[in-house]
Amino acid sequence: MAGGSDTAEGAARRQHDANRKLKYISLAVLVVQNASLILSIRYVRTLPGDRFFTTSAVVMAEILKVTTCLLIILVQKRGNVKEMAVFLYDCIVVQYRDTLKLAVPSLIYTLQNNLQYVAISNLPAATFQVTYQLKILTTALFSVLMLRKTLSRLQWLSLLLLFTGVAIVQVQQEGKKESISDSSNQNYMVGLIAVVISCLSSGFAGVYFEKILKGSAASVWVRNVQLGIFGIALGMLGLWWKDGEAIAERGFLFGYTSMVWSVIFNQAFGGLLVAVVVKYADNILKGFATSFSIIVSTVTSIYLFGFQVDLLFSVGAVLVMGAVYMYSLPKPGSSSSSSSSSSATASSSPSTSTPQPSGEKFLPKSVLVN
Repeated sequence: MAGGSDTAEGAARRQHDANRKLKYISLAVLVVQNASLILSIRYVRTLPGDRFFTTSAVVMAEILKVTTCLLIILVQKRGNVKEMAVFLYDCIVVQYRDTLKLAVPSLIYTLQNNLQYVAISNLPAATFQVTYQLKILTTALFSVLMLRKTLSRLQWLSLLLLFTGVAIVQVQQEGKKESISDSSNQNYMVGLIAVVISCLSSGFAGVYFEKILKGSAASVWVRNVQLGIFGIALGMLGLWWKDGEAIAERGFLFGYTSMVWSVIFNQAFGGLLVAVVVKYADNILKGFATSFSIIVSTVTSIYLFGFQVDLLFSVGAVLVMGAVYMYSLPKPGSSSSSSSSSSATASSSPSTSTPQPSGEKFLPKSVLVN
């Protein structure tokens, strides 16, 4: 009996160590992907010379994402193309009502991806990273209004701190607005409006996604294929409306360099990678990842773009990072009960439990921890 007990304890300890390593790996992946995408977009959009069409980059990222998800589904079906085709036909065509539900979030995500290019092209990377955390506020408000969720006093306080921190950063940037616009054809106000609309769309899309897909058992790969189908169609429509004539003259891949391709690959595969690792990261870890990403973006911007950090920006950024961490803390008295109930459910019926969807899993953007 003693030997069996020691073996069980050893296995539990090894499992605990493995889970802890996965959490740290998840943290590193979230931080690197989150910061690298913003910094790389900022870099390629501020380089001299011919610029690529952002609308084509959004479409290309969707094409790559859908292709990757189809390959993963094919692997899951052990290379049986016919079985995969029947499976996708059933999920997408036969269950067309379920597929049509994704048209609205796909439209919002397509708009959001285009707006983020506009925002990052006109705002310093660190300023965008801090301001973009307003999506936590919009998501919380939409959750209260649409899902009737309740927030703790600590969460409401963190949202107030978040708004205050972002406001301080904007005050700090106000004095530099004219010089930015004049020196490099960047418009601070355009970037600010784009990031605010992006935050509003992100909050609404995530909550709407959770509302319409509650209880759905479809895999993340199928959902991304469904989203991608609408995303490609809507992205092509936006491409035709905004850059149709220019692309007809210069070509779809005009301005694409190796760095531009790296941005597109990061946007396409980064979101899928985050969807895989995010299940190993609890809310507190995601809060840390967001804070670290802000620090990484700020420090890198100092060396790469000559970004100047002063007292106001530092105070605003610290308030935002603190607010993100506070908001991610579990509600008082809920952590222990939820963990015990989830472990009981897992041990009693591991094969029959229905996975609950999370809007975060399907965000095509890197800023998932976000």
